[in-house]
Amino acid sequence: METILAGFSDAFTLSNVLFVLLGILIGQLFAAAPGVGSLIAITIAVPYTFYMSPVAALGFLIGINKGGTIGGAVSAILMNTPGSPEATASTFDGYPMTQQGKARKALRAAHFSSVTGDTLSDLVLIFVAAPLSIVAMKMGPPEMAAVILVALVIIAGLVGNSMIKGLIAAFLGLFMSLVGMDQSTAAERLTFGIPELMDGISITAAGIGVLALGEILRQIVFSDSLPRLDQKNSESVKAGEPFTWQDFRTILPTILRSTLIGTLIGAIPGIGSSAAGFLGYTAAKRASKNPERFGKGEIRGVAASEAANSSVVGANFIPLLSLGIPGNVAAAIILGAFLIHGLTPGPQLFSEQPRLVYSLFAVMLIGDLLNLITGLFTMGLFARVIRIPLTYIIPCVVVLCITGVIVADSLFDAWLLLGMAVAGFFMRMLNFSFVTFIIGYVLGPMFEEAFGQAMIMADGDPMYLLQRPIACIFIVLAAVILISLLRQHRRGRKAGILTK
Repeated sequence: METILAGFSDAFTLSNVLFVLLGILIGQLFAAAPGVGSLIAITIAVPYTFYMSPVAALGFLIGINKGGTIGGAVSAILMNTPGSPEATASTFDGYPMTQQGKARKALRAAHFSSVTGDTLSDLVLIFVAAPLSIVAMKMGPPEMAAVILVALVIIAGLVGNSMIKGLIAAFLGLFMSLVGMDQSTAAERLTFGIPELMDGISITAAGIGVLALGEILRQIVFSDSLPRLDQKNSESVKAGEPFTWQDFRTILPTILRSTLIGTLIGAIPGIGSSAAGFLGYTAAKRASKNPERFGKGEIRGVAASEAANSSVVGANFIPLLSLGIPGNVAAAIILGAFLIHGLTPGPQLFSEQPRLVYSLFAVMLIGDLLNLITGLFTMGLFARVIRIPLTYIIPCVVVLCITGVIVADSLFDAWLLLGMAVAGFFMRMLNFSFVTFIIGYVLGPMFEEAFGQAMIMADGDPMYLLQRPIACIFIVLAAVILISLLRQHRRGRKAGILTK
């Protein structure tokens, strides 16, 4: 109990609360702007946390992640253009409500549904992560290597449109993580005689380049024409039909159902919040007595999507904190921030730094409360912000990306940043999943370490695995998942050929 109170007291300092608040406002702002998104904000923010305390840094990044859960719904509802991919399902009923003069009610429904789903999933995290870490503590290197292998297969198979391209992207991420010095032999690998590559490619250069600058390059090259906010829709944010307590009671069962769906999906690496939003929306439509109302301005549709995609945020930390495996790309970037501050998420974190873990839990609850309070004022404000053209936003984002890498790493890493940006651009053009690339890159050193230790324990004897039944089960599970996903991929290709 002393540790819990000490952890909460560390989080409830003025500086830490202000950093969480700043993160939430930045997350809301970036997510509200179509074509930017909170993921880019998290990626850019990582190097700026280099000189913060661990609690402040993680609180700042978690705040951005949480702020993005409600910011993405703003442009989805007002402009029929989601500010982030997970808010796509919110357009189905959110924009029709705006056209009916109910933008104010739709934004409030999205706001309260998002915060409720996020808070409930955080509570699940707090009660589930510690017991899971105890189980994980009993797993040795062979088991951890097998678990990471399963996670990579699931992520590569479920993220993106192509199973094969997902596996290739994950392999490229693993390959990129090999650059630098071998952990066990201290031998140079893929450095090409360049001393600056001895420490490998930094997570800030890789993450910002592939995720942020890669997307910016795509938008510059193709000059995406995003719709502008209609003046009538902007005015209905203030003068439209208000959201009442009765409305909240009406959507509460939908929120709870979608929260359960989003939490379960978030706990499984690779599926992501976009899928959660669609599944939550579909479940609400099936459970409704009047499914024909969905798609025509049904408030339950907005609530279902927002509660589901927001509840993924907290649930993604379940595999991250208990096993050290990020649930999605945002969690992978935050994992990079852990490593920057000398922290390794996983079961050891609970035993070695329990005070920090409870500070992290407290920060998440603070973020939920601040997200609720700030959203009451910012949802309407961002209706004006999203009218700013991207031609003004993009140069600011590029400057932040480059200066952030130079401050956190070096000028050489800024050149690496540009190279990774080009790689991220071509990944998007060729439909390779940049999400699986980044997660593969982050999990690469962890997999290498666990696999190397397992080989040392086995002393080159493959029969040693028979003495580790849990590792055998996970390896077989990875093979079964891989085969089933490949079969599903083939069926999808055959169906596509037949329809043509």
